[in-house]
Amino acid sequence: MSAGRLGIGVDIGSTATKVAVVDADGSLVHAELMPTGFSSVDAAERARATLEAAGFSLCAGDARVVATGYGRVAVPYADKVVTEITCHGLGAARLFGDEGTVIDVGGQDTKVIRLRAGRVVKFVMNDKCAAGTGRFLEIMADRLGVGHDELSALARSGEPTQITSMCTVFAESEVISLMGRGEPRENIARGVIESVVCRVATLVGSAGGATPYYLTGGLCDNELVVELLGEKLGAPVATCPEARYAGALGAALMALELE
Repeated sequence: MSAGRLGIGVDIGSTATKVAVVDADGSLVHAELMPTGFSSVDAAERARATLEAAGFSLCAGDARVVATGYGRVAVPYADKVVTEITCHGLGAARLFGDEGTVIDVGGQDTKVIRLRAGRVVKFVMNDKCAAGTGRFLEIMADRLGVGHDELSALARSGEPTQITSMCTVFAESEVISLMGRGEPRENIARGVIESVVCRVATLVGSAGGATPYYLTGGLCDNELVVELLGEKLGAPVATCPEARYAGALGAALMALELE
């Protein structure tokens, strides 16, 4: 168990729940990821159990909790709830720097956040369709009969096949038609990846995105997405394994400041 003041962030997303713990200096000392599942309330309780199993007592007088994300209001032990935009901006600033554009690709939405001097100055989100999100890639991987992680490996050996539909349902129909015509799976996989990258890059443009670029969220460990997004934006996209926890980290840093 860590000694001294602790800040704990609980980020309940539509697909995954992330928890982060920072010490009195704001250093990340613990992070975990778990599926959100059907109920945000259940996810919050699983997050509590996970934290306490790791030795971080939520009842301790030196611990404060901030909840964020899609299910933030379902965290009864939170001392405060904060929007994910604020938390993602703060967490990304700690990981990467105070200036730039944060691109967060989540399970059901994509957020682009402009930072200036460590503060959020502008943000945009995609529409309610899942196209251009991690969920879109999961659906297409399943349709192609491969795992989510295998999709990018398959795509690397393919030539892009254009997928034009902006809606996930119609895009899936396009993929089925391509499969029916005998299009190689690797070409379809490449088309799927490039479709997501193009949608994300368009969103960055609508936010007036400026370098440096940072990728957070569930695709931060997808090397092909990072590579192609950098090509599309005309500048490198920085990321790191901890970027998956940017929202929870930002929430934990805010929790550290609570009385």
